Amino acid sequence: MSSKGKGGAAKGGAKGKGGGGGGDDEKLKGCQQVKVRHILCEKQSKLLEAIKSIKEGGKSFSDAAQNYSEDKARQGGSLGWIGRGDMIGAFTERAFNQPVGVMSEPFKTQFGYHVILVEDRK
Repeated sequence: MSSKGKGGAAKGGAKGKGGGGGGDDEKLKGCQQVKVRHILCEKQSKLLEAIKSIKEGGKSFSDAAQNYSEDKARQGGSLGWIGRGDMIGAFTERAFNQPVGVMSEPFKTQFGYHVILVEDRK
C-alpha cells in the first residue's frame, strides 16, 4: 500500500535520514521499508488521551487509532509499508529509527501530533 498523496503525512518535507541508536544500528540502516501504524491528532491533548487509553486503558494501538486518529482511522491507523522517501522527513526519521513493536514518543509535524508503532521492517 503506497502512502504517497494519502493522509496527513504525505511527502512534502525533507527526506529522513537512515540510522538509529543502540545495537540495531546496522539493521536500521539497511532497512528499506517499515510497516507502520500511526495516530494523528490536530490537538496534543487528544493524542495524549489516545496514548493514555493504550498505556493505562489496555486498548490496542489499532483500537486507539480507530477512536482517536483523524487520519487512517478506519484502517486502525495502518499506513502499510512505507519507503524512505514516501513521507515527510520528521515522520520518516521517526519511523526508520523506531524499534519494532515499541510505540514512539509523541512528535509534531505540520499536520499535527503523531505517535507511531512500527510493526515490521524489511
